[in-house]
Amino acid sequence: MIKNLGLTQGKIIFPETMTLEEFFKLPYIEESPAWEYINGEAIQKPMGGGKHSLLQKRLVAVIDQLGTNYEAFPELRCTCGNRSVVPDVAVISINQIPLDDSGDIISSGIDFAPAWVIEILSPGRLSVE
Repeated sequence: MIKNLGLTQGKIIFPETMTLEEFFKLPYIEESPAWEYINGEAIQKPMGGGKHSLLQKRLVAVIDQLGTNYEAFPELRCTCGNRSVVPDVAVISINQIPLDDSGDIISSGIDFAPAWVIEILSPGRLSVE
C-alpha cells in the first residue's frame, strides 16, 4: 500500500521506493502529459508546445516514409529494464509490433526496448537527467 503521497513539480515523491507494479496501479499515469517510471519514482513528462508537436509529427512522417522495416510511434509507452517511459517517438521493427487477436496494435505499449527512442528537448530544458 502506498501512503503519504506528495506532489512536487510533476514528481510524486514516495517515502519508500515504488515498484513498477505499484506504478502501473496508479490511476493517472496515462493522463496528458503521461507519467513515467524511472529509478523508483513516478515523474510526469513536461508538456510540449506547438513547435514540439510539429517536429514530432514531421519526424514520425519522415521515418515512416523511408520504406524500411521500421515504424515510428509517437508517445508509445515502452516498459523494459525496470523503467516505463513514454518517448516522443519510439521506432520499432514492424515484426515486433504487438498485435491483438484481430491484428490491431495493442493499446498498452511495448514491453521491450525499441530500436530508437527520440526525445525532443524544449529550449528551456537542454539537459537530460
